[in-house]
Amino acid sequence: MALIVQKYGGTSVGTVERIQNVANRVKKSRDAGDQVVVVVSAMSGETNRLIGLANDISSAPNPREMDVLVTTGEQVTIALLSMALQEIGCDARSYTGGQVHILTDNAHGKARITDIDDARVRADLDAGRVVVVAGFQGVDEDRNITTLGRGGSDTTAVAMAAALKADECQIFTDVDGVYTTDPRVEPKARKLDRITFEEMLEMASLGSKVLQIRSVEFAGKYNVPLRVLSSFEDGGEGTLITFEEDGVEAAKISGIAFNRDEAKLTIRGVPDQPGVAYKILGPIGAANIEVDMIVQNISNDDTTDFTFTVNRGEYKKAHKILTETANTLGAREVVGDDAIVKVSLVGVGMRSHAGIASQMFECLSKENINIQMISTSEIKISVVIDEKYLELGVRALHKAFGLDEA
Repeated sequence: MALIVQKYGGTSVGTVERIQNVANRVKKSRDAGDQVVVVVSAMSGETNRLIGLANDISSAPNPREMDVLVTTGEQVTIALLSMALQEIGCDARSYTGGQVHILTDNAHGKARITDIDDARVRADLDAGRVVVVAGFQGVDEDRNITTLGRGGSDTTAVAMAAALKADECQIFTDVDGVYTTDPRVEPKARKLDRITFEEMLEMASLGSKVLQIRSVEFAGKYNVPLRVLSSFEDGGEGTLITFEEDGVEAAKISGIAFNRDEAKLTIRGVPDQPGVAYKILGPIGAANIEVDMIVQNISNDDTTDFTFTVNRGEYKKAHKILTETANTLGAREVVGDDAIVKVSLVGVGMRSHAGIASQMFECLSKENINIQMISTSEIKISVVIDEKYLELGVRALHKAFGLDEA
């Protein structure tokens, strides 16, 4: 008998029919002899509907009351799924995050889990029940309802699996696994049988939407085997996310990630002096704008050009702040570009293979794609290119690194 935690997202439970399909899938696991804990999100579109209601009432809703409101979406799903399981002869019991006692800090809207009391869940499992838990939510030490942020149901599932020492945490979604890249951009993309936590963490941080990044961090920290599966297809092993194993270095690259939500800003002709980087990025950080890639070039005239990327949604705000900084520092000008993308190669094989960067640059050069910025880490190489070259670049790299091949 294995203890399995299964998580189903909003599209997987978006209608009554889909909830019934989930119930049938859960019952199969239970009938096979496994103990099953199910974590569910709100039905697709429900959280947005609730946020819309709040915004109709207030231009700045109170964070505590927002958490009280949006967690009702998951309560609907856990009750309906438990009813659906009971209808097909599978005893089940639903729990909110507070009833399980998923303890979090008090950061409403982006709380972090600090502890889980698994006693009630274990008692129900030992009694032969399926336990259905509301994802995305918990309570703080004062019993206030909290939420874990968008995608937080993945984190709930992994945290429950860690607390229960589950044999596996299965994330059911609308794709059947993790692919070498987005199949909508490269139809020849292949599903990976397995990928390491390190690689998945990089893929998630670089724009892959399959898993929420905090859930991958949590799984890696507590060594929870994580598997991505489709909730709309029967059979298939999905993709197992686990620790690096022998032989994994045989693959140079595991996948290609990309992020369209990028914008670039450059401040030119800044007097080159100690502390200039802080003077440029300090006001950006103070405005709670995250900076990604950074390049600094020093000229012969004792000035420097400083370029960095931000999220495209923060571009106008960052441009305004940087312009004010330029006036203060006596810089020559500020220029920006919000039509760029970041394309990244990811693979633990980079540790044991030389020449990957040069191979990447050669591939893009052959397609006449100009590289504007470069960033590297131990298992990742990222470049910034014009947005119009995204699909061409991804397809060319996918072929050049043999990712088309089975």
